[in-house]
Amino acid sequence: MLAKLYKLLEENYEEIVEIRRQLHMYPELSFEEVETPKFIAAFHKKLGHEVRTQVGGRGVVATLRGSKPGKTVALRADFDALPIQEENDVPYKSKIPGVMHACGHDGHTATILALAKALNQLQDDLEGNIVFIHQHAEEYAPGGAIAMVEDGCLDGVDVIFGTHIWATNPLGEIAYRTGPIMAAADRFHLTVQGKGGHGAQPHLTKDSVVIASQLIVNLQQIVSRLVDPIDSAVVSIGSFEAKNAFNVIADSVKLTGTVRTFKEEVRTKVENEIRRIAEGTCHAADAEFSYQFLRGYPATVNHKEETEFIATLAPKVPGVTNVVETQPQMGGEDFSYYLEKVPGTFFFTGAMIEGREVTYPHHHPKFDIDEKGLLVAANILGAATLTYLENNGVQAVDKEQLV
Repeated sequence: MLAKLYKLLEENYEEIVEIRRQLHMYPELSFEEVETPKFIAAFHKKLGHEVRTQVGGRGVVATLRGSKPGKTVALRADFDALPIQEENDVPYKSKIPGVMHACGHDGHTATILALAKALNQLQDDLEGNIVFIHQHAEEYAPGGAIAMVEDGCLDGVDVIFGTHIWATNPLGEIAYRTGPIMAAADRFHLTVQGKGGHGAQPHLTKDSVVIASQLIVNLQQIVSRLVDPIDSAVVSIGSFEAKNAFNVIADSVKLTGTVRTFKEEVRTKVENEIRRIAEGTCHAADAEFSYQFLRGYPATVNHKEETEFIATLAPKVPGVTNVVETQPQMGGEDFSYYLEKVPGTFFFTGAMIEGREVTYPHHHPKFDIDEKGLLVAANILGAATLTYLENNGVQAVDKEQLV
């Protein structure tokens, strides 16, 4: 059945590209998706799948039921875009000012839709069910995954697989990792309240710019001196806001930053240390502060058996050029919420454009992918689904036969 699936996907490659480019031209921001979920739902309904809309808000869940009883596999694709003005000069350039698919979610959706169409043609031979989870709002916390889980998208699901198209990895490379693969992504806000005044009379003020600058320097000690070097953590200030005339000392400064960690104990420690250091720095300067720590997505932690299953299966999948164990990424992913509920794994599928002078990363105005990577992603997700269903789980798979 795998050979037939690969053939169907190969025949549908042009449709994968067509869907991806259509979505790319009409991107929609997180929590503002209207036309994209309508398009997805209509595609599945045309195939005869069971379809639920407005799952967890704006998500779509479609179910393909096989003709024979068996387990249930879930496949997830996100479909939201980013508030970025596209700078690529391509026929499928975004037509929505200031909004762009700069992370590959258009490709994820095209991949799963094409795969759903191919698997639908194998329905008579399917042993079990396949749930296609089309998720809104991955890019912006609290994200769409947690709401979709709470709304029952994983009900009856035995395992979940997901992949992220990775523009900075070579085309066809599959990068996997057991355990943490993407970090917890948190945000914090700090306001330093000093006493403003004339720039020529600093002695009559409490200079919030100087205090906030010292605070930023002090915060860098958290990772370098307070976190075990064996553990990983990031504390970054992304915004420093003190708008005033050139000769005015700011009354207050607003700082916004992000924290990335893999372990919950490290996450909590960093949260507490930011408060302690802010308190000490402001106390020394006789200033006040306010602090808000917003927990975003937890770390994405892959399950061992399902990850090894993908790593063993991948080398025989058409289009896969290399299979590597990757280092954890400090980017965040709300696929983490699915993995907290059911076994599964999340991996990267390389789609770097060869010959391009510069390889632009995700979230860049010139981000783009080699669309052949979408076919590779469809092949490996399809292979994982059929192999899992045919063997009634990963434990029963003869790994020697897969190598």
